[in-house]
Amino acid sequence: MHNAAYLQETWDATRRPDKIDFSREKIDWLRLEITGTKKGGIKDSKGMVAFKAFYMQDGKEHVMNEISRFTKINGRWYYLDGVIKSIAKGGLQINQGKNAPCSCGSGKKFKRCCGAG
Repeated sequence: MHNAAYLQETWDATRRPDKIDFSREKIDWLRLEITGTKKGGIKDSKGMVAFKAFYMQDGKEHVMNEISRFTKINGRWYYLDGVIKSIAKGGLQINQGKNAPCSCGSGKKFKRCCGAG
């Protein structure tokens, strides 16, 4: 939606970029599909969301798989960071590796943690 103000407002202040500039972006975001969650309930102070973001670039549809971490401060959720697990471009899957450490901080490999299943 190219709403830089909203992204700034919902990004954790300790990791928020100074500026978000969409002027050079040649991507049309199509939809977001949540593929999994970990924690993030009412009593939790942190959580993770796995998702697929679908977009058009240069007339072709692509999909990016990401796992994002969030923190809750004063009852409100803020984005911390994310790890891109793969990007499918024109039918070609580019995998970021299931042997990488899981971004949830468990100390396990991604394939044994949030990537299991």
